[in-house]
Amino acid sequence: MGRLIVVSNRVPSPRERTQPAGGLTVGLKDAVRGVESLWFGWSGEYSDDVEHQKPNLDKVEGVTYATIDLTTEQHERFYENFSNGLLWPLCHYRIGIIDFHREDLRVYREVNALFADQLVPLLRPDDTIWVHDYHLFPLGEELRKRGVKSKIGFFLHIPFPPWSVTRVLPCAAEFLTDMTSYDLIGVQTDEDAHNMSDCFHMCGLEKDVHAFPIGIDPKEFAEQAISSLETPEVNRLRASLRNRKLIIGVDRLDYSKGIPERFHGYEALLKRYPEHINNVIFLQITPVSRGGVASYQALRRELDELAGRICGDHADFDWTPIRYLTQPVPRHILASFHRLADVALVTPLRDGMNLVAKEFVAAQDAENPGALILSHFAGAAPEMSEALLINPYDSDDIADALNTALTMPLDERRRRWETLDEEVTTRTAAHWAHGFLVKLQESNDTP
Repeated sequence: MGRLIVVSNRVPSPRERTQPAGGLTVGLKDAVRGVESLWFGWSGEYSDDVEHQKPNLDKVEGVTYATIDLTTEQHERFYENFSNGLLWPLCHYRIGIIDFHREDLRVYREVNALFADQLVPLLRPDDTIWVHDYHLFPLGEELRKRGVKSKIGFFLHIPFPPWSVTRVLPCAAEFLTDMTSYDLIGVQTDEDAHNMSDCFHMCGLEKDVHAFPIGIDPKEFAEQAISSLETPEVNRLRASLRNRKLIIGVDRLDYSKGIPERFHGYEALLKRYPEHINNVIFLQITPVSRGGVASYQALRRELDELAGRICGDHADFDWTPIRYLTQPVPRHILASFHRLADVALVTPLRDGMNLVAKEFVAAQDAENPGALILSHFAGAAPEMSEALLINPYDSDDIADALNTALTMPLDERRRRWETLDEEVTTRTAAHWAHGFLVKLQESNDTP
């Protein structure tokens, strides 16, 4: 294989020491490590003249980061409206809030064509191209139109719905037809692979789709968890607990994460199991994302009100049941917070994988590990069956699982954690990237 060309909507800042902890960035860090690579995508900047621009190139540790600008209209229609206002809720089975406009679709395709126009001059004949996520469904076809013969793979980091949901998208058949230009399509779970394969079939197309569950770098995360234990932030959290048990939730602000349902479940714990009152603290860290989107603004108001009401109903003068943060916490500090926690509460209503669950497992002390509560609807659930699996729509189910986790004997916590840890340390980010790229090289679909 020649160079690896990674294409994603956004390119991580190559010179920032603390990178965003999203699944794509975490997973691809290992894919480009030690390999001659080029990572192409949007710069995060805006320009009025994008057609005549040249990509900005920045080479760091053997990886060339190539970025281009978009116009403000392109960002609004391609990213905010079509990608995040339509494709994201559609893929998360939330068809009631999608908002389709043909002009947004036109600009979505326009940006994919712009990506292809700007990327093609940077390519070499022996490159392998790996396209990522729902922002770039048609990019493979755009590259083929421009004569690219290289292997092109596509990986979807979020769920893919069944045909009964997918067909709500007016251009679904067009997108699926475009996606046959990829040599290999990967998704997170067998369910997603079945759903997408069935959608191809329903459109009269034949295309194999394969599951490649993404992982993390568990060794690195564990090292961060241990090395940051004596930082001022972690010491402050430890002291503030005053020997109370800690439940932790970590999610960016998004309606797919089931955070209101989580709050209701925690409230049900306090009502049904009053012995935990004043003996447990729930720390929910929810950095705000897509703050300009109306549905996210409404979610934030809902969470603000829920947290305030639960504290008002149950707090005492020396105890607050919920600590709710909307500012980001550095990744190394989060790792130690996970290690301090007795319980992780991970309750997505639908999730491609959910790496927070895996990070919690990686951060634990083997001698005294915490317990993981995980939604059945997380992509990680099939491979993490030793977690306490719950239905996030059932607040009593969450409450019962919280009580079980908080009172679980040490030997059972160890047994469950050892099985989970073996899974997390086996299916790493490096394993995921290697498996996909090997399968891509073996494919023979290239025209």
